[in-house]
Amino acid sequence: MNHPRISARVRRIKPSPSSAAADRATALKREGKNIVSLVVGEPDFDTPANIRAAASKAMDKGATRYTMLAGSVDLRQAIAAKLKRENNLVYSPSDIIVTNGCKSGIYSALEATIEAGDEVIIPAPYWVSYPDMVIACDGVPKIVACPESQGFKISPAQLEAAITDKTRWLIINSPSNPTGASYSAAEYRKLADVLARHPHMLVMTDDIYEHIRFDGRATPHLLNAAPELADRVLAVNGVSKTYAMTGWRIGWIAGPSDLIGALNTLLSQAAGNACSISQAAAVEALNGDQSFVSESVAMYRTRRDRMLTRINQIEGLSCLPPDGAFYLYVNCAALIGRSTPAGARLETDGDVAMYLLESVGVAVVQGSAYGLSPYFRISIAASLDVLDDGTNRIAHAVSELR
Repeated sequence: MNHPRISARVRRIKPSPSSAAADRATALKREGKNIVSLVVGEPDFDTPANIRAAASKAMDKGATRYTMLAGSVDLRQAIAAKLKRENNLVYSPSDIIVTNGCKSGIYSALEATIEAGDEVIIPAPYWVSYPDMVIACDGVPKIVACPESQGFKISPAQLEAAITDKTRWLIINSPSNPTGASYSAAEYRKLADVLARHPHMLVMTDDIYEHIRFDGRATPHLLNAAPELADRVLAVNGVSKTYAMTGWRIGWIAGPSDLIGALNTLLSQAAGNACSISQAAAVEALNGDQSFVSESVAMYRTRRDRMLTRINQIEGLSCLPPDGAFYLYVNCAALIGRSTPAGARLETDGDVAMYLLESVGVAVVQGSAYGLSPYFRISIAASLDVLDDGTNRIAHAVSELR
């Protein structure tokens, strides 16, 4: 019998749309095209000097060997201290595991807990990887569309309606990628009241954008509003967005001891410990000077405000102000049905994204990648000059539509 070389689980999933868009923009640049890429979701700043110095010092001291699989004691202590100091959440270092970035941590948590057919509730718009991670683990993504009219956030009624006996997880990302929407403590409390009626469910909070917030307040956590859920929640976070450390690949998960123990077992066979040098750098990120955080957030806010004003001035486009993260989720419904100068009709937000790329060289990601159309996502993790250039081009492209 002729078996496919690639497993069914891999054939069921698709490559990350945002990565594909970034790769396409890079390929066009290599061909000599003048491309403004507003795709990549990573800070455009260098990792702060004190963090880089800590990594160099660690290497000089010979900290280049395996750490404990769950992460170095120093880093897990730093994470526990951060969770207490910033989030008022109490975890012992033994209830924390360090992962090779948040992405790996989320996937591993699903792999460790999902049986075939288990359902995972994912509010849309969602980070592009959530549904395919679930599918790769033989689970079923239960997508709940959360419209702009409700701030792109899941309502208690929607959550209640989505839960079945097969529901295993709810995934919450706040502030979110791609919309920047952030749940309040009161909204969390109402969701927790629903969860209380369904004790078989677990909740994963993806907190990676917690510090990139524009109202000057701390981002509330589900467990602040509902501490009684502590034995059902995995809190996922990392250093990549806050400290401009995307390439260092350090994330962590804090949660109940049985789930952390299962992750430790799985990762002992699947990955091993995270990079020792990156762990040393992350200790400094969490324990050291925090001025970079407020300075970078102030710059993101300036960019957000500039881009919001300019996008909302373009006839046919509109955008809600994001609470945090570094994206704009732009409503392009008014462009659907219009025709390009070449006579092509724009039928989807994918068509809009392709038109912007091909006509004016601006790379964005279509809303369908995030589960809610018709929108496109712009990353504001770029200089004001780049953002202004990109918006000028978008305005010109839209003005050419008929």
